[in-house]
Amino acid sequence: MPRVVSVTFGVASLVIAATAVAQQPAGVVPYQDARRPDYMAAVLPPSPAAIPLPAPPPGEAPAVVRGIYLNKWVFGSSRFYGLVRLADTTEINSFVIDVKDATGFITYPSNVPTAIAIGANAEPSARDVRDRLAVLHAHHIHAIARIVVAHDPLLARGKPGWAIHNPAGGLWHDGLGTAWVDAYCDSVWIYAANLAAEATLLGFQEVQFDYVRFPDEPPARLARTVYLCRRGDETKRTAIRRQVRLLRSRVEPLGVPFTLDVFGLTTSSDGDLGIGQSWDDLVREADVIQPMVYPSHYRRGSFGFRNPNTKPYAVVHEAIQDAIERNAKIPHAAKIRPYLQGFTIYRVRYSGAEVREQIRAVEDLGLTDWLVWDARGVYPAGSFRPLAPATAAAEPVAATPGGQPPDQP
Repeated sequence: MPRVVSVTFGVASLVIAATAVAQQPAGVVPYQDARRPDYMAAVLPPSPAAIPLPAPPPGEAPAVVRGIYLNKWVFGSSRFYGLVRLADTTEINSFVIDVKDATGFITYPSNVPTAIAIGANAEPSARDVRDRLAVLHAHHIHAIARIVVAHDPLLARGKPGWAIHNPAGGLWHDGLGTAWVDAYCDSVWIYAANLAAEATLLGFQEVQFDYVRFPDEPPARLARTVYLCRRGDETKRTAIRRQVRLLRSRVEPLGVPFTLDVFGLTTSSDGDLGIGQSWDDLVREADVIQPMVYPSHYRRGSFGFRNPNTKPYAVVHEAIQDAIERNAKIPHAAKIRPYLQGFTIYRVRYSGAEVREQIRAVEDLGLTDWLVWDARGVYPAGSFRPLAPATAAAEPVAATPGGQPPDQP
């Protein structure tokens, strides 16, 4: 009989049938997928029924978080196990994993009522989510749930009253033809909080919220937006600050770190960039703030560089130095954990050397934490420092079914 866990979350009561999310498709024998390396099968329980509900998270991230991003398809595929091996053999100790990405679909079958109502369960990539989280726990890898808030075309279509509209009455779309939800709308943020509660029950140890903002579009296009949920003359900046406080109030009882992703430009901007994101506001609300200081995302001339994408060390150093100086003036400011660029774009190749240059810039400024982003989940060789032999030896190695330890890299 499924174990049912009831979570009272603000005014909402979220009831999760814990075993429902881990159901295997008909005809699939658990843990015998030929794509999985044998050494991984050794750390898994014998069947889904034997997987206990994970213990409550400790409420704190590791003292130092050094992580990589996994999209939902990478997390649900056999490539996941290769990235576990990467973490086993390098300094990587954390995975950021999509729970709800910018399409609006959920990575696993969700029991959150809104997700069910709008069809967000239509494209699950990891029906065995608890199994995979059990692997992360066994390998001491910190599991971070990434939840996209305002960029959700599926929610906009399914709940048009929560969406941005155009003056003619239909849904507003950005330059790529994507509908957005209205960040003035409380229900959008409550939905994200309910997904966070579910993810925490499943075993995620931290919740990271992305797209905590309004659309970034040319002024002419934004002039055609209608916000049905706007309160009087409330500004985008005050709305984001209010909604982040609402979100935090609902996540705080979960006992996990509350983290926010923000544009890299926020570290150096005095305003809200026209999207409602103000560094000085958000560092007062979050436990951790994660500026996306990808050099490729800075315009020509930023920090005095003709092509910032060719200056990975210098751009990251300048941006994070601005963040540190601003935080020094704000009591109890959020911890800074920058997102770094692990991808190649605009004809500038990013190899392991460019990734390491960005990491060096962060650490030269006295910070210890960072995350590396590549949308494909492919990280250049040499990006990360290998574990020292003594450190690697201190970690227990699971035996294979035949009693022999797995091959070492």
